[in-house]
Amino acid sequence: MRVRGPALALRVGLTAAAVLVSAAVALGQFRRFPGPGVQGSMAPAEFPDGDFVICRLVYNEARRYGAGWRTDYPLGERNLSIRFSELTRTRVSRRGHEPNHYLVRLTDPGLFSCPFLMAGDVGSWGITDTEAVRLREYLLKGGFLWTDDHWGTEQWAVWKQELAKVFDPRVFPIEEVTPADPIFQTQFIVKELPQIPNIGYWMRSGGDTSEQGADSAVPHFDVVRDPHGRIMLAMTHNTDIADSFEREADDPAYFARFSPRGYALGVDVILYALTH
Repeated sequence: MRVRGPALALRVGLTAAAVLVSAAVALGQFRRFPGPGVQGSMAPAEFPDGDFVICRLVYNEARRYGAGWRTDYPLGERNLSIRFSELTRTRVSRRGHEPNHYLVRLTDPGLFSCPFLMAGDVGSWGITDTEAVRLREYLLKGGFLWTDDHWGTEQWAVWKQELAKVFDPRVFPIEEVTPADPIFQTQFIVKELPQIPNIGYWMRSGGDTSEQGADSAVPHFDVVRDPHGRIMLAMTHNTDIADSFEREADDPAYFARFSPRGYALGVDVILYALTH
C-alpha cells in the first residue's frame, strides 16, 4: 500500500492551555460551510495526486443506532481536511479550492490508495466475510481506520462482535490507550480524551456531554495494533469527535468548548497514521 502525504511533524511541547489557544486562533474564523447535501465522490482506482485525502468507509447497515455510515458526513471530512492543511505543512488533495474526500467500500479498487479511513456509528455495520478479509488485508498492509461516535455498552459490545470477524481478539486484542501514548502527542499534547456530544443533544440537554447517561459517562480510546506494535485501528467511543469538525460553524459556544480539542486530537491521529 502507498502511504500518501510527506513524512510529517516533529513533536512539539505544548501545554493543554496552549493547545486550546493556538487551535482557537487558527480555527476561529467561523465559516458557514455548505449543508448536508454536499456529497463526495467514490474513490477512484487511481488518485489524482499523491497528497493527503480522507476516505469515508461506506458499509451495509445490519442494524441502526444512529445515521449509519453517513454519520458526520460529509462536513466532518471536509472541515478536518481544511483544518489539517492549516495546522500542519501537509499537502491536502484539492479540486480547485475544495479538499478532496472520497467514499469507499471495502470491495472497491480504490481502497488501497486511501491513506486514512473514517467510519461512524460502526455498531450499525454488519461485516461480511468478504469485507472482513479486505479490511484485514488493508490494515495489515499499512492502512489506518478511525471509528468514532458509538455510545454505551450495547453498541460497543455489538461492534466488538463484528470486529472479531476481522481480527481474532486472542491474536489482535483491543487495548485501551491513555494520553501517555504517542498517538496523543504527535503534534499537540492532548492530555485528556474529550467527551464531545452531538450538537443537538448538547443543546437539548442544557450542556450535558454523555449521550446515554451513566452508560456512556466515560469516553474511551481503544486501539488494535499490528504485529509490529503500530496502531492500525483507533476507536473513540462514548464521544463524537467528528461532530466537533462537522458542526464547527453552527454555534459559537459549541465551537469554543469542543472544536479546538477535537481538532487537536484529529491532527494527532492523522499525523500518527501518516508517520507509522
